[in-house]
Amino acid sequence: MSRLDGFKGVLRDAWALAKPYWNSEEKWKARGLLAVIVALQLGLVALNVVLTYWQNAFYNTMQNKDGEAFTQLLVWGHRLEDGTFMPGFSILAALYIVVAVYALYLNQALQIRWRRWLVGHMLSDWLGRHAYYRMALTEGGADNPDQRIADDTRLYVSTTLSLALGLMSAVVTLLSFIVVLWGLSGDMTLFGIQIPGYLVWVALIYSVVGTGIAHLIGRRLIALNFNQQRVEADFRFNLVRVRENVEGIALHGGEAEEGTGLRHRFGAVMRNWWNIMRVTKQLSFFTVGFAQVASIFPLIVASPAFFAGRIPLGTLIQTSTAFGSVQGAMSWIVTNYDDIASWRATVERLTGFHRAVAAARAAADDGPQVAAGAGPALAASGLDLVLPDGRELTRDAALELRPGEAVLVTGASGSGKSTLFRALAGIWPFGTGQVSRPPGEALFLPQRPYMPLGTLKRAVCYPQDEAGHPDAEVVAALEAAGLSDLAPRLHEADAWERRLSGGEQQRLAIARALVNKPQWLFLDEATASLDPEGERALYTTLKQALPGTAILSIAHRPAVAQFHDRVLRLADGRLHPVPPQETPA
Repeated sequence: MSRLDGFKGVLRDAWALAKPYWNSEEKWKARGLLAVIVALQLGLVALNVVLTYWQNAFYNTMQNKDGEAFTQLLVWGHRLEDGTFMPGFSILAALYIVVAVYALYLNQALQIRWRRWLVGHMLSDWLGRHAYYRMALTEGGADNPDQRIADDTRLYVSTTLSLALGLMSAVVTLLSFIVVLWGLSGDMTLFGIQIPGYLVWVALIYSVVGTGIAHLIGRRLIALNFNQQRVEADFRFNLVRVRENVEGIALHGGEAEEGTGLRHRFGAVMRNWWNIMRVTKQLSFFTVGFAQVASIFPLIVASPAFFAGRIPLGTLIQTSTAFGSVQGAMSWIVTNYDDIASWRATVERLTGFHRAVAAARAAADDGPQVAAGAGPALAASGLDLVLPDGRELTRDAALELRPGEAVLVTGASGSGKSTLFRALAGIWPFGTGQVSRPPGEALFLPQRPYMPLGTLKRAVCYPQDEAGHPDAEVVAALEAAGLSDLAPRLHEADAWERRLSGGEQQRLAIARALVNKPQWLFLDEATASLDPEGERALYTTLKQALPGTAILSIAHRPAVAQFHDRVLRLADGRLHPVPPQETPA
């Protein structure tokens, strides 16, 4: 009963994932496309039924050695003794090919439309309200969100459509062929009891027994498939980490350690895969054997009537085909058990991702809140910031930043300066407090600036659209930031986080500020990789190019204070003003 309840829960989760799309703004196109696909699938079932009657007529002509009827049934068709016209195989085959091809083509079209919609909404939910950031900070967030969005959506959409349409086709096939098989079966007397349509009951018993055995053997595949997706994603993530940190690994000589870590993660892939192989081998022994026996079983059951002369060869072949179709429809779970197990694991992973995103978005109001301020100054008050493990960093911290003012925040390592930086950005989810920020664009530049994929111009203009900035403006910003040698590569796409040194990346971030022209600029050790002369030049450039911009810097170097109007020291959980006489010149 618990397993049944568990599967009902998976069906509810699968429907919860699917329902938004089928009720979305695309619902009529999606439903219309699905209706056409269903009609084509039903057409294939109908053609299969017709083909069994064609087989009956065709094999009877062979038994009767009727060459003319044989040829007609292969080409255009033949009128049977009862006056029924049977189309030729060439016509039926042509129809079957056209219907099957378009059923597949439209199925793929629906898959990509559904997946596009699903991925779009998952990305919006994941990126919205900083859910992705909170999930990365906390335990319990869904592992490998990239894999869930990229791979699990593809598997979920394709397998859901495949299984749903396959099940529908199996049900229609069962209803269609059970009538045919019942009419062909006749009666059988067993232990003095007359059993009508006995072949139908034989097919039912055969399929039920097969389904039960398949479930007993293959039920472990559900958990194993779920785990396989996880360990594969972990291994791929480790490979990406190596690719993104080649210089750091090379400088540390960490190849052996990275190799050990990669082999360890791939070892988990191998161990789980061997477990899948063992269970699949056991399941395959049964399912392949089940299918082989099923191919000959109806002939064995129906052959006594043929040898007794009660039915001709055509009827024997039609009976065999109808029995196989009924048994195959009833054994749908057996033949699709591996796909069902994989689909269930995919549904559970996507559901887990949705729940983690929903929890992160629901908690978006936790932590210090940033709101639009009515006054001219940015003001933060009551900032009680804590780490994810609950350790306190600040208590009732407060600061004020006026337009055009430059303020420096210093403090010991680990005092909470970077966390304050994140709280002012409105992304830190742990703690309480209020940040009132007047209208105007704010730009936050961390110590290691983010370099998006694409051209150098895109990296400089980020997060604004590069199309909104003329090349000359971007080149001027690069020159002002000391990167004039990069100007000829403005439209060159590259992995700029690896091509540029740490100092060059920080210079590019300053160029980004010059292009974006924010009213509020926040710098977290944004010039720490530069020499004192370069740092002086960049702060001078910022003050000259953005005279109305308020700047709040976080830095360790005492000399940075000379570029600011005020200095605050973060200590004992609070921001303390530093007297001018204590500020280095």
